[in-house]
Amino acid sequence: MTDGDQLSRVREGARIDLEDVAVSFGETDVLADVSLAVEPGEFVGLVGPNGAGKTTLLRAMSGALEPDRGLVDVDGAPLHERSSKAASRLVAVVPQNTHLSFSFDVRTVVEMGRYPHRSRFSPPDEDDRTAVDRALERTRTARFADRPIDEISGGERQRVVLARAIAQQTPALLLDEPTASLDVNHQIETLELVRELVEEGRTAVAAIHDLDLAARYCDRLVVLSDGTVLESGPPETVLDRDVLAAAFDANAVVTESPVTRTPTVTALRNDPERGVPDRVHVVGGGATAAGVLAELAAADCTCTVGPVASGDAAAELARGQGFEVVTVEPFAPLAADELERTRTAMADADATVVADLEVGAGNQLLLEALADRASLAVLEDRPFAERNHAGERARALYERCRERGVVASPADVLGAVAEAVARTEPTGRALEADDD
Repeated sequence: MTDGDQLSRVREGARIDLEDVAVSFGETDVLADVSLAVEPGEFVGLVGPNGAGKTTLLRAMSGALEPDRGLVDVDGAPLHERSSKAASRLVAVVPQNTHLSFSFDVRTVVEMGRYPHRSRFSPPDEDDRTAVDRALERTRTARFADRPIDEISGGERQRVVLARAIAQQTPALLLDEPTASLDVNHQIETLELVRELVEEGRTAVAAIHDLDLAARYCDRLVVLSDGTVLESGPPETVLDRDVLAAAFDANAVVTESPVTRTPTVTALRNDPERGVPDRVHVVGGGATAAGVLAELAAADCTCTVGPVASGDAAAELARGQGFEVVTVEPFAPLAADELERTRTAMADADATVVADLEVGAGNQLLLEALADRASLAVLEDRPFAERNHAGERARALYERCRERGVVASPADVLGAVAEAVARTEPTGRALEADDD
C-alpha cells in the first residue's frame, strides 16, 4: 500500500465496536460486560476514577489484551483474529508508560511506527521518511530528532511516542493519559493535535484524567466506574453532579467556562454536618461570589444572586445552575425596581451572603437594605477600604452589616451561613413562649 493509499485509508477513520467485553486478573474483575461503539472520525474520552478500567479497556481495544469474553471489532472484523501486523495497520497506541529499554535516537523511535507497513528486513523508503518527517514536525519534536530517547524529558518522550503513533498512519488512535507528563502548554498542544487528526478523519479514544480538558476536546465522554460504563454521551450531558458523585464519590459543581464555552468541573469538600439552609441570596460579584455560589450549589442550596452585571462571573455561574439573577448594567445606578427585586429575593431567602461587595455611589442603597437583614454572612477576601468607592456613609453601613452578621473567609461559606441561620433561629424557650 502506498503512502497516498494509506493516507486515504486514515482519512476514512475506523469504527470500533465492543460487545460484552469482560476482563479479570485472577479473582479481580476489571471490566464487566462493557459494550461501546466508537464511530469513524469521533474523539471519545474515557474518564473515571483510578482503577475504573480505562487502561485495561484501551489494551483490549488495541489487541494487546484478549478479553476473557466478549468481542472487539475494528473495521467490522474481530481484532484478535487479525495478525499483529494487520492489527497495527488499523490501531496505533500512545501508552502512558513511555520508557524504552534501549537508547535509540528519537528519529529511530518514530520510524518504529512504520514497521507495520514494511516487510521484515526492508529499509525505510521515501514514503516512510515522509511520514516520519511529518510526524516529527506535527509534534514539534524534529529539533531533537537525533538525540537519544533517554536523554530527553518525560514530557518530550510523551510527544515522541505520539509522533510514532502518527507516523504509523492508522485509522484509529488510542491514547492512555496522553497529557499526564506534560506542562499546561504542551497539554493543550497535544490535544489540539489529536483534535486536528480527528478532524482529518481519524478515530481517537483517549483516557483523560483532567475532566475539563476531556470536555473541551472530546466529542463524547464515556464514564467508567468499577469496570462498567456508568454514562456515555456529549460532555455537557454526561458531566453533571449526580454522575460525578456516583463515579468519583465527589461533591462537584459543573459550570460553563466563559472562555471555551465547555463544561468545567469544580470539586468541593463534602461537609454534610454544616446544616446549610435551603435558600440563600448572594450579593456581590467576581470570582469571590462565583466561588461562594459554587460551594452553596454543591451543598444542594438554591440560590438567588444580585444585583450583578450580566456578564459577571457570578452571573454566568448562577445562570448555569438555573438560579434567579437580578442583573444590572455595569456601573449604572441601582434602579428602584432592581433594588425592590433584590429586597424580595433577600426576604424569600433563609440567609443572605455578602461576598466581597464593591460599593459605589450607584449601589450604596443596597447597603441600607443589607444592614437590616437577619441571618447575614459577610465574606471577605479584601479589606472594605479597597472596595469602598462611596465614602464614610458606606463605611458605616458596612460596619453595621459586619456587627449584625457572621464575618468569615469565603472558604468557610458553609459554616458562616449555617452559623448566621442558627443565630436567628428561635430557641426552645422562645418557642414555648410563642405557644403560650
